[in-house]
Amino acid sequence: MSPMATATLPQLHAPFRWDGEHVTAELPGARALFTTRRGGVSSGPFASLNLGRLTADDGANVDENRRRVAAATGCPRERFLYGKQVHGATVRRATEPPGPTRPRAEEDGQATALRGHPALVFVADCAPVLLAAGGAVAALHCGWRPVAAGILAEGVAALRECGGEGPITALIGPGARGCCYEVGEEVHAAFAGYDARRGERNLDLPAVIRAQLEGEAEVHDCGLCTMCWFGLFFSHRRDGGITGRQAGVVWRS
Repeated sequence: MSPMATATLPQLHAPFRWDGEHVTAELPGARALFTTRRGGVSSGPFASLNLGRLTADDGANVDENRRRVAAATGCPRERFLYGKQVHGATVRRATEPPGPTRPRAEEDGQATALRGHPALVFVADCAPVLLAAGGAVAALHCGWRPVAAGILAEGVAALRECGGEGPITALIGPGARGCCYEVGEEVHAAFAGYDARRGERNLDLPAVIRAQLEGEAEVHDCGLCTMCWFGLFFSHRRDGGITGRQAGVVWRS
């Protein structure tokens, strides 16, 4: 079956909505975009909107796919803020735009007050979590390791340090969920204090994310599982590690 075979789009609830092939949301002073695997030029296991440079996809295809996502935000792709993701808890306080004075570093999140410079994380089962407060935004790469290491608290701190004022709104994007996400006992042990175990082996990571953000942010969860929706999302686990990357993007409006 072709990855593009699924035609039906799942129902979303506010503030999430479909804009063409992608999930968007309006936030106070910001806009958010969660890409799907649709609408690009890549083929094979990377069909079609693969944004991952560190895959076996053709680099020219990735460039074109990134250009298309940039066009959807209205910001040139050279202005996007992202790091080399290593499943850690480092969140950059991005006070300067990309360029020679801002080399890529090992970072799993970006927080910024810069206008016209979207914060972005790449995902393929890990949950993209986007934050917005008055005057600043942040994008966090939330796999189980970053969440266990405290990336959510670090992201909130980075958002505040970049000038984010007032209430925080958080969006949990598409990722592997309790219906499909099997983990070992060492992972369950890392989240033993949360009501996140589903059945014998499955972990509801968004439940942990919501719990860690309780009292810090108003949290909205899109509810979409990357492993379930084959025609919509790349999934590292489901696809045996040979797959593309989608993204969570947030920028000041």
